[in-house]
Amino acid sequence: MKAIPLNSQRSGSSGLRSQLLGYGLLGGTLLALLSAPFAHAAPAHQAPPSLHVQAQSWVEVEPNKATLNARLWENTPALSTLEESDSSALSDARERLESRASELIEKMEATGLERNAINAGSLNVYPEHIQGPRNEDGEHETLQRTRLERPITVELTDLDQLSEVLDALIAAGVNSLDGVQFDLQDRNAATDEALVKALEKAQHKANLMADSLDAELGHVQRIEETQSPIFQPQMMSMRAESDATGASQSTATSDYSPGTIRIDAGVNVVWALKGPNAPGRPGSDVAAQE
Repeated sequence: MKAIPLNSQRSGSSGLRSQLLGYGLLGGTLLALLSAPFAHAAPAHQAPPSLHVQAQSWVEVEPNKATLNARLWENTPALSTLEESDSSALSDARERLESRASELIEKMEATGLERNAINAGSLNVYPEHIQGPRNEDGEHETLQRTRLERPITVELTDLDQLSEVLDALIAAGVNSLDGVQFDLQDRNAATDEALVKALEKAQHKANLMADSLDAELGHVQRIEETQSPIFQPQMMSMRAESDATGASQSTATSDYSPGTIRIDAGVNVVWALKGPNAPGRPGSDVAAQE
């Protein structure tokens, strides 16, 4: 018997393994090709048909609250920047300011306002530089003074008092009347009403669409706000400011009608559709957007 070389035996064994590996890969490929049509034929999970509705609505409400903002101030005498400030002048200006603030509060209370409706803010002190007379060189001299200021805030829950209170503020000699802000005592009730109206409008639209398509509304699947109720207080432009001599000059309008405040809201609601007449095949949607 002729002996087979060892190297030949190893070479033959390696070739056999290569052939077996090739057959294995080929078989796997055929199996994948045969199973692919069955995978595509398998029914996928389909979502039930649904109805998407987006709606917006708003309410207009009359304000029942007003906030008035005014300011009182007193100035120290204007001095040259080369002169030292006088502490007694600052003390005198503060005493005058506090006296005027007390008189103003008394006049406000005389109109029938409660004391807690009137708020005298903290004392504010502002250094100011103003233009003085011309010097010998023909140039304006820069003078300095100090302004002491008290903000006054009046809150009204009876708008019938607005005209009387404004007149009292001007008569009391406020240096600045910055306007009136109209508001609501209960904002939550108004914003809730706007949101409910948006939801009711969405429900109406959904019923209308379902009836028109001979479909039946199922349960609500999702509710979301597309626009949160936005509340914006209304300002009435008004200004009364003292002139250089301290006399009050009123440019306030005599029309105190507050008008209305509009509050908008928006929602997006999704209903499931049920019944044999639901439009389309399973997984189809019907959408309505305002």
